[in-house]
Amino acid sequence: MRQILFSGVIGLFLSLMGTPLLIKLLASRGYGQFIRDDGPQNHHSKRGTPTMGGIAFILATLIAYALTKVLTGSEPSFSGVLVLFLFAGMGLVGFLDDYIKIVKQRSLGLRAKAKMAGQLIVGVGFAVLALNFPNDRGLSPASTKLSFTQDFGWSIGPVLFVVWALFMILAMSNGVNLTDGLDGLATGASVMVFGAYTFICVWEYQESCANLATAGPGCYEVRDPLDLAVVAAALMGACFGFLWWNTSPAKIFMGDTGSLALGGALAGLAICSRTELLLAVLGGLFVLITMSVVIQVGSFRLTGKRVFKMAPLQHHFELKGWSEVLVVVRFWIIQGMCAIVGVGIFFAAWAAAK
Repeated sequence: MRQILFSGVIGLFLSLMGTPLLIKLLASRGYGQFIRDDGPQNHHSKRGTPTMGGIAFILATLIAYALTKVLTGSEPSFSGVLVLFLFAGMGLVGFLDDYIKIVKQRSLGLRAKAKMAGQLIVGVGFAVLALNFPNDRGLSPASTKLSFTQDFGWSIGPVLFVVWALFMILAMSNGVNLTDGLDGLATGASVMVFGAYTFICVWEYQESCANLATAGPGCYEVRDPLDLAVVAAALMGACFGFLWWNTSPAKIFMGDTGSLALGGALAGLAICSRTELLLAVLGGLFVLITMSVVIQVGSFRLTGKRVFKMAPLQHHFELKGWSEVLVVVRFWIIQGMCAIVGVGIFFAAWAAAK
């Protein structure tokens, strides 16, 4: 369990100390945020704020994981490395998108096809690799069965699994990206979900079917639950450190670099911990905000009318007169309740199986 403490603390320290250095570097190069003209008017004061801040917590997480392994003398697992591969790979796609926005001073970065191609390459690579590298019990990092709190039902096969994994990765990446519209909103929400996954993966480790002496009817068939907890703790700590600088008034934005990376990490943790469908509850705020965009677009195309003053949902409440800080805090409360309910469902399912 020392690994979890080390990774969380190291991630927090590196992100907290490293982010202001990144702010100075980005500001000196003029890498500031481009603000949409059709967004809330009070957001124009944020023009020029350094973006691509996701670099800070991506590096902090990767270094925290590596240092934890060195300090504790433990070996990295395939599951942990694959989640970090997905995290960093999606972050690289986001970085290219952000960089083009800044250099060309336009609201759109990578062309849609190029951005999608990058996400597909990283996502397919993760999905294919996750079905390999079985341990001595025959468990690979991912399973071809669908999962809620554990695997259930029939195997969907490797091809459909890759499609399903891609859907999860793209959905969560876009969900975090849409949520990242107000200072600290996506970062704070992500901290809560990573905290929930730290608890879930620790519980899976304690109740693992590999522990033959204590394994019971509700044990978990997960390849590397302890290392997934180490990764989740590193992510939580790194996001916490970044939140210090990203909260209102934000000194730096995570950009697509950060939002795509965080979405990838969430999907990767869900797939490797066998809690795929539970992620919709744990990350309920991201789902809610994504659905607001789907409803807005669908309603306008079908009826010509808008359901919300503006989508994503957080901007609707801004236009209703809520202050930015009020929206963020209330949405954090919603996300906190989602995380608590998700962990409660996970624990209740284990208790029912005992």
